[in-house]
Amino acid sequence: MVSEMLKRDFGTQATRNERDSTDKAQEKRTSKSVKPPANKAQQTSNVSSNIPNFRSPYENSPSGLDESFSDIDTNIDFDDLLPEIGEFGCFQKILFSLMIPFCYISAYVYLSQIFMTLPAEHYYCFVHELKLIKSEEERKQLSIPKLKDGSYSRCEMYDTNYTAVYHATNRSQYINSSLPRIPCRDGYVFSQNEQFFTANIEFGWVCKNDFYATYAQMIFFLGSVVGCLGYGHFADHCGRLAALVSSSSLAFFGSLFTGMTKSFWSFAFTRLVVGASFDTCFTMIYILMLEYVGPKYRTFVANMSLAMFYSPFTMVIPWIAIYLHSWRSLALYGSIPLAFGLFSYCCLPESARWLVSRGKIDDAINILKKVAARNKRVVSKNYWKRFRESCELFYKEEFEGRNFTVCSIFKRRRLARYMVFMCLIWMIMSLLYDGHVRAASVLDKENVAVVFTIACATELPGDLLVIVTLDRFGRRWCAFTFTMLSGLFSLLGANLTNATSTLVAALAGRFFANVCYNIGLQWAAEVLPTVVRAQGISLIHTLGFAAMLLSPPVIYLSNLSLALMLNTLGALGILGGFICLFLPETLNEDLPQTLSDGNNFGKNQRMWHQPCCGQGKKRIVHVKHTWHEGSSLRTQSRGEFRSKKLHRLALVKPQKSNANAFIQTSRVPSVISQNTEVLERVQNLRPEDSVSKPK
Repeated sequence: MVSEMLKRDFGTQATRNERDSTDKAQEKRTSKSVKPPANKAQQTSNVSSNIPNFRSPYENSPSGLDESFSDIDTNIDFDDLLPEIGEFGCFQKILFSLMIPFCYISAYVYLSQIFMTLPAEHYYCFVHELKLIKSEEERKQLSIPKLKDGSYSRCEMYDTNYTAVYHATNRSQYINSSLPRIPCRDGYVFSQNEQFFTANIEFGWVCKNDFYATYAQMIFFLGSVVGCLGYGHFADHCGRLAALVSSSSLAFFGSLFTGMTKSFWSFAFTRLVVGASFDTCFTMIYILMLEYVGPKYRTFVANMSLAMFYSPFTMVIPWIAIYLHSWRSLALYGSIPLAFGLFSYCCLPESARWLVSRGKIDDAINILKKVAARNKRVVSKNYWKRFRESCELFYKEEFEGRNFTVCSIFKRRRLARYMVFMCLIWMIMSLLYDGHVRAASVLDKENVAVVFTIACATELPGDLLVIVTLDRFGRRWCAFTFTMLSGLFSLLGANLTNATSTLVAALAGRFFANVCYNIGLQWAAEVLPTVVRAQGISLIHTLGFAAMLLSPPVIYLSNLSLALMLNTLGALGILGGFICLFLPETLNEDLPQTLSDGNNFGKNQRMWHQPCCGQGKKRIVHVKHTWHEGSSLRTQSRGEFRSKKLHRLALVKPQKSNANAFIQTSRVPSVISQNTEVLERVQNLRPEDSVSKPK
């Protein structure tokens, strides 16, 4: 069709008039055939009327496409609106401060279950017949064998007649190290000097039963996997605020009932419930904060919220546990601040982007108007009207658009390879991070609280290091360097003989594990294309929790050898560092929007590509995207290039002498390939019309 038009004689007025009359007739037929959509939602009943005619501005304007482009550019998304209502004003600062209680909730949920099942260090077999002997040392000499290092065994006792030993006049004659040994049969005697009375002590999860504590930790992360999957669906359908409140409720009531449990199975069930709330109870407030903050403040806010709020709470939790002295008190009293999450509806706004994605555009605009009022910004009614039209258009397109699932990623070879590598990297980083967090409880069992506090203190400089280096050296080389350093320091600590040197090396490994963990998820979000980003991140995050199921068994290796545990963590760090080199760099790159973009992303980068030292790219010519998709309004992103209006084209003025050059320079393949009104308008362009870029 286009080629036939170009072969015509554009110089004759008769032909021009004939084409105009044909266009007008076609336009009348089209207007009769278009019907308004069915009653899908009240908010979208007038969407069709808000979509402007792309051809009429061109036909009625002497300046060609200038007015049509101006009409296209009147569409506003959230990134356009935020500078008008305030990017980091009073409203955002209040919202930022409201992250404090949720940072406590996240720190408490994550670390309390570690302290509740801390392994006891000083204990020995209880012998019922000798309980009336006042001297503890005498009881040990009569019943407990000694090890090679001179200490008493914790899990064995002598097999002898203890009734006769108790009633003997001279008990010292029964002290005999050659007696046969048996496992403890009457329970255990724990030291009164234990800093914290754990569930292991109360339920006797030591010696042959010490695996119960490991199982309880694994069940917690099993709940995290279930919660991550369930809340992802729940948040999309019921809202971010509903997910935040319900997850905080699970954490609150689950912790309360944990303090009332009487057996392993009841304890495990309550930890499963609390684990289901983990991550969601902080992720939702984290998302809300980033959605209402301007783009240039997001990196700062994302990392400073962790550095200023989360890190200090992780340092405080060990001392709260020691102050309360009992795991039941920690579960009951430590969970009281979690009740704040139940009242979130009173002080937190719903996600305006989510409201738009559900068609509740009036509610979203009311919230945004309150944001503008709080920030003392004035926005014109015309600006709100144009924003409403953009939201209505996007809602209609997302409602009627094609569906994409995470399975769509694996239909393209390169993108599927990226996804596999990202899953592996995130699983390794998650296991490495959680393993180092738990390792603090076994590195120095005599000073657990002190070591744990120092280890948690590494979170703060780690968050700051991410802010300084990530946008300077790029994601790939930062992830490679810090993950490798974490592995190398872990291997170094495993092969040192001095206990203090081993502790310092392990803490250095923890520090770099913090950094690479912060990089991992942001990197994955940038590599995945927009249309499957949310679902892809959900899958990667879920696999990360699944990997954390293995961290308690890794820490359990410390019962065999501390070096074995650190060597395992070191090997994971080395492996994860090498895999990082197979993912593309995203710094200073246009992030992929479609599956095709994702499949081609990074194709032009060499292995040594380094953003801060040079481009490191192959010398190939890229087709530059000349449109803006308005991705900040696409909260669910279930279509690929469905928008007919928010593709902001920048057509190049054609040369009148070459008709083919006009088509080659003016068409945008990704848009023209769709059967849209933009295609129809471009096909009807005349070479003599003036075409200019939008202002």
